[in-house]
Amino acid sequence: MRHESPAVLDAGPFDGVDPDEFVRAAMRWHFGPSTGSRYWLDRAARLGFCPRHDVKGVDDLALFPDLTDELRDVPVADLVPRGYGSDARLVNVFDSGGTTGAPKRVVQLDDWARHSTEQVDRRLREHGLPVGAQWLTVAPTGPHLVGDVLRRAAASLGGPALGVDMDPRWVRKLAAAGRDDEVESYTGHLVEQCRRILLTQDIGVLAATTPLLERLAREDDLLERINGSVRAILWGGTHMDPDTRHLLATEVFPEVPLIGMYGNTMMLTALLERAGGDASGPCVFDPVSPYVFLSVVDAGNGARVGVGERGRVIVSHVSKSMLIPHNAERDTAVRVRPAGGRAGDAVADVAPVPTVRGETVVEGVY
Repeated sequence: MRHESPAVLDAGPFDGVDPDEFVRAAMRWHFGPSTGSRYWLDRAARLGFCPRHDVKGVDDLALFPDLTDELRDVPVADLVPRGYGSDARLVNVFDSGGTTGAPKRVVQLDDWARHSTEQVDRRLREHGLPVGAQWLTVAPTGPHLVGDVLRRAAASLGGPALGVDMDPRWVRKLAAAGRDDEVESYTGHLVEQCRRILLTQDIGVLAATTPLLERLAREDDLLERINGSVRAILWGGTHMDPDTRHLLATEVFPEVPLIGMYGNTMMLTALLERAGGDASGPCVFDPVSPYVFLSVVDAGNGARVGVGERGRVIVSHVSKSMLIPHNAERDTAVRVRPAGGRAGDAVADVAPVPTVRGETVVEGVY
């Protein structure tokens, strides 16, 4: 049976709802006996606090431990809140990339897909992306979130998305085993697929990872084609250090705006680089109020670092359809004040941590 949710939980990303009010409503929903998911209702007794009473706002999400490792084994059906009843429209099940072990799984319901697409669309329009242009997206699809985000973004701007799929898990295994020749062979396979599209189609937006952009730039015909016809480049997935970003923006692709995208499966969306910056300044990513909250903390004691200081990135996703609080990302970043009065931190100069639980982090092509 479907249960009516508080109106605040149905709010869109630009409706101006109070983040603390939203978090309180989400706690009542996700931990209500008739509305919460089986996973969270079963887990509540072992939390050591009462989310419905003790979580009074965004800052209190830090009361939760990082439980994302449990998402490697939780049955997918146990993640859907009961309050949706038969109206639950499960549109995707996404896996994490498996960088730090077996993939974690999350669900994407129809209402969250709309909210995520709306906020990505707004940010892309702030960057002046062309409406109606064809996209080429070189990204993981299938169980991976990013392919869905990019396809929906292209559609929201009225353009078709031509795609080249990639398998990041396989490339990471090759890279971790030192099989560099096979990594190069696979990357060349991706480049040849891109060549067929770039040289025969009118591509206005190119979305690719940092390693793929660097590899495409080694091909004179593709470099000429991208600089001559592409009107915007989105990069994401693997990280881009400031020197590489400056080089690509000013010397490799000097006529094409380069726009960063930061996101992952546990966010259930993507954050777009803050508009108005330039290649000589930091690449800043703002949170998405009232759904995605960031904080930058000291890896040793968990305390928030000062503005301008580097620390571990903590991400919380809070929506009507999913609750993923206090997830310690495999990233470090510099803490920045968020724009527009958003709750939490913004982050700049995102970089990977070298190891997670003693395992070396391998990025590969994504």
